[in-house]
Amino acid sequence: MKAYERLLKYVAIHTTSEEDSNSCPTTERQFDLANILVKEMKELGIEEVRVTKDCYVYGIIPATKGYEDKMSIGLIAHMDTSPTASGKDVKVQLIPNYNGEDVLLKGSNAILSPERFPHLKSLKGRTLITTDGTTLLGADDKAGIAEILTACEIILTENIPHGKIGIAFTPDEEVGKGAALFDVKGFGVDFAYTVDGSEEGEITYENFNAAEAYIEIQGVCVHPGSAKNKMINALNVAFELNSMLPGGEKPEYTQDYEGFYFLRSIEGDSEKATMAYSLRDHSTELFKGRKESLQLIEKLLNEKYGRGTVKLTITDRYRNMLEVIKPYFHLVENAIEAVKELGITPHISPMRGGTDGATLSYMGLPCPNLGTGGYAYHGSFEHTTVEGMDKCTQIILEILKRYAA
Repeated sequence: MKAYERLLKYVAIHTTSEEDSNSCPTTERQFDLANILVKEMKELGIEEVRVTKDCYVYGIIPATKGYEDKMSIGLIAHMDTSPTASGKDVKVQLIPNYNGEDVLLKGSNAILSPERFPHLKSLKGRTLITTDGTTLLGADDKAGIAEILTACEIILTENIPHGKIGIAFTPDEEVGKGAALFDVKGFGVDFAYTVDGSEEGEITYENFNAAEAYIEIQGVCVHPGSAKNKMINALNVAFELNSMLPGGEKPEYTQDYEGFYFLRSIEGDSEKATMAYSLRDHSTELFKGRKESLQLIEKLLNEKYGRGTVKLTITDRYRNMLEVIKPYFHLVENAIEAVKELGITPHISPMRGGTDGATLSYMGLPCPNLGTGGYAYHGSFEHTTVEGMDKCTQIILEILKRYAA
């Protein structure tokens, strides 16, 4: 089975995770895909396949006889899709021999256009895979799952020599919890790759440091006709707080290594309001500074309006994996050589986000990230190509061959 055929099967299964859930997995529907993957892995001949009560799927392909001393390599992807857009009732559009021009997403009448996504021109001649515009596609990260299992199928059917290979599929990556209960020791490999990136040839070993800031604002509500020197409008305090942050350090104004404050939500009324920010930076020092800036603003506003007006809670999400990867840079070098072997130019850039691999690296499993051939994740314009997925599958195989050499 080709990778894209697996993708089409997986995206039909609703696996969206939920930000506000405290359960693991955050949605029971993720087990629907987990159980299908367990069955498929067993049919392929993968051994020790299991799904845990927390919806982590594991399996191994033992080393080829005589290759037991080779490094063991893990391959990891996640089963959930982003809650930023619907992942239910996904309707796929396949466009063979794509002409590189506008694509009508027939369910919403939206246009997937090279004007907004210039890389589409480079996909001309391929088979383009999109949705009908009413949902996301789910290639993030069901394409990664499909490519991993397709690579495993090729290894097993063609008897390609290899060291021990670990396979793992996690829940809840999209809400920052994917590695929380990952059994690194039980997984039993030396190193791993997450297959959870964008275009084919992408290799990521740097990512954001990330935290979430939640702010509660308690106002004083009185009749506006007699409000002078009495009212504290919680919404106005929220606007004032936001204005105290650097105006240019927002996602829409930043790129590459530039960090940001992302105001994700603001809710409430004149009496009580809440705000939620995402804090991101590649630099550990600048990341620390972003948290300290919000703490200073909290202090200043409480001095101005009264103690308890503003309450700030900051929760760390993940860290930059670079420092963990550096001592094991063969992970990056072998990936680069594998990409070049296939005639693809390696695309190396800092990830403006995070993956399970960032957390796993700090849990003792150094874990760079590989592209899946997809684009425009987390929204209705998400798309990939049959050919891109094939190339990503071949990259996985080339990396495994290098560790068996």
